[in-house]
Amino acid sequence: MTRADDACARGVAPTWVSLPGGTFRMGSYDFYPDEGPVRTQNVDGFEITQGPITNAQFAAFVAATGYVTVAERGLEPASFPHLDSLERSPGALVFTPTSGPVDFRDWRVWWKWVPGTQWRHPLGPDSDIAGKESHPVVQIACQDAVAYAGWIGARLPTEAEHEYAAGGGVEPNPYAWGYERDPAGVAMANTWHGRFPYLNTGARGWVGTSPVGVFPPNGFGLYDCIGNVWEWTAEVVPASVGEPSGDGIPRRVLKGGSHLSAPEYSLSYRPAARNAQAEDSASNHIGFRCVRSLR
Repeated sequence: MTRADDACARGVAPTWVSLPGGTFRMGSYDFYPDEGPVRTQNVDGFEITQGPITNAQFAAFVAATGYVTVAERGLEPASFPHLDSLERSPGALVFTPTSGPVDFRDWRVWWKWVPGTQWRHPLGPDSDIAGKESHPVVQIACQDAVAYAGWIGARLPTEAEHEYAAGGGVEPNPYAWGYERDPAGVAMANTWHGRFPYLNTGARGWVGTSPVGVFPPNGFGLYDCIGNVWEWTAEVVPASVGEPSGDGIPRRVLKGGSHLSAPEYSLSYRPAARNAQAEDSASNHIGFRCVRSLR
């Protein structure tokens, strides 16, 4: 039995959607500088998971392999001598709403390092994922995503593949569904509604992650390519682009935006949007999906 067969036997294998190859206009000049230049991009046909990988799917992988995620391991003192023992302990970043308006220039105001945080306890050691089996798995570093993808005989998408898939077969304007974020007042994706970072009324009532498939699919029949969780890609950001990670750790491109994406702070719930993240980072709004090349 192959690893992919093992996942099928457990009833938690991802659903795959086959996308034809094509040519599309990648990038944007309208929002953030790193989204340019706009260029014509070709992609070969590929298969992609219909939604981000869920807690149930990742749990099957861990049960079958005994895999331990990056957030569960902690950091080596020799590699991170500038951090104290608490900061090197196993844990991850957790979004913590503020009590009111804050200066957007310091993200540390709403992100807190919480020891004991990991995919089973995504909001801290006292939290759990009971009842959230169909939600996207979070607190996943890039290495964890790559490990799961390898287990099912897949890989992470390139940035071009993800952007092409997120567009759903149309040219985004700027969203895959049109010009307005919430046409006729209807939320099309799980993004922040309210006042960032202290008041979130939720998208269709969801605050935090939502089950995969709650929001409408795009033109390719894919769920949550926009919103819910940022998704890791295989794309490495050149060291000269963006801020350095501080520890010489490579950065990867995230795509799609998340439930924390707010128009006044991060208008990133668009196919062209991108975010550079240190590949060892884990937080409660980062997940992933997988692709397979068509042979």
